[in-house]
Amino acid sequence: MTDGEAGDKLDVHIRYRHDGVDNCGCQCPILGFPVISQTVEYALRAVVHLASDPETARTTEEIAERTRVPRAYLSKVLQSLRKGGIVHSQRGVGGGMMLAKSPAELTILEVVNAVEPIQRIRTCPLGLASHGVHLCPLHHRLDAALAMVEAAFAKTTLAEVLAEPTRSVPLCPYPVVPP
Repeated sequence: MTDGEAGDKLDVHIRYRHDGVDNCGCQCPILGFPVISQTVEYALRAVVHLASDPETARTTEEIAERTRVPRAYLSKVLQSLRKGGIVHSQRGVGGGMMLAKSPAELTILEVVNAVEPIQRIRTCPLGLASHGVHLCPLHHRLDAALAMVEAAFAKTTLAEVLAEPTRSVPLCPYPVVPP
């Protein structure tokens, strides 16, 4: 396949059966955690857009249009980001939302934690008293995978994301590698 074909896109679907019902999606009802939720995706799009020009305040309408996030949903996401200290609002003419930290200081994990923190597996998600805090091998490995995601997000700043050359058509004006 060449660039831009379906094979370039990672499409994760987990099939499972729970309470006699077939389900397909990225969230396991037994473990209760999404791989990455739509809310987290929207928050990351918004902060990457803000990081692309950190000195300029952006209105919710502008962010929604540029990131393809529904305005009403984005308003709620931005409110969580504001409460989490990721963005701040500037009132008045030329006002809008801005990052509270420089893109070089702000990590993906901080953004994720502001809207929906990664839910590590600390006790048996099935509630088995015999397991308690001693996870079975399956849940131990799932938690280890979550720990790796958490660590990768913790060491990746928005500046690094923006500096990464790409051939993809971005939603924000990143540096683009010529074809």
